[in-house]
Amino acid sequence: MASTPNLYEVQSTEQFQELLSADLNRVSLLNFWAPWAAPCKQMNEVVVELGKKYPEVLVLNVEAETQSEIAESFEVESVPLFVILRGHTLLDRVSGADAPLLTKSLAKHAIGQGPKPLSTTDKSPAPASDSIVHDSEKAGESPEALEQRMRALMNQSKVVLFMKGSPDAPRCGFSRKISALLKDNTIEFTHFDILTDEAVRQGLKKLNDWPTFPQLIVKGELVGGLDIVQEMVDSGEFAEVVA
Repeated sequence: MASTPNLYEVQSTEQFQELLSADLNRVSLLNFWAPWAAPCKQMNEVVVELGKKYPEVLVLNVEAETQSEIAESFEVESVPLFVILRGHTLLDRVSGADAPLLTKSLAKHAIGQGPKPLSTTDKSPAPASDSIVHDSEKAGESPEALEQRMRALMNQSKVVLFMKGSPDAPRCGFSRKISALLKDNTIEFTHFDILTDEAVRQGLKKLNDWPTFPQLIVKGELVGGLDIVQEMVDSGEFAEVVA
């Protein structure tokens, strides 16, 4: 990507926090992207042009998979995703390759920067995918019933992948990679899209003491995420686990 004085390629969480905290009255545009996602290529060019148009705005390009800790903190489910902040206060989120909407939103918030406090109406809701829940959650599912349901899901087959999206249409790079890894090793597995059930999504984090997704379950027990599964495959240990 081309660079402008106000545009930075984020290399670490520490750098990200330092840049974001330097001026809490400054508007920032966070561009979460991935090299494998074709729509990101076009939008990266749009972001560069917006950085040139609004030199007062801090523009941070964040490669979602490389900087996974930052991506998780902003609940990045798919890329491209754009977050507009003033200091640490959320102003807007724009999902997908929607250049007109991003341009309009940044123009709105980049004008008249200052120390004025934001009302709650300025805060954009989370992505629509985060609000999709099953009827059981809407009905007020008890913690006991939720745990029973989660354990049933974890035991629906020998190998269960809790992921974002589906193996044919993954919603994040980590889910895409672990699905491909299982397929390449001819592992039969079922999957559950945690974006369709917020109760399961949050409940599994606590039940398995594992804060991120994907989560791979074998014989009802957590094995781990992408990194651990990759290490086990490389060492030959994974074949023994799923035998």
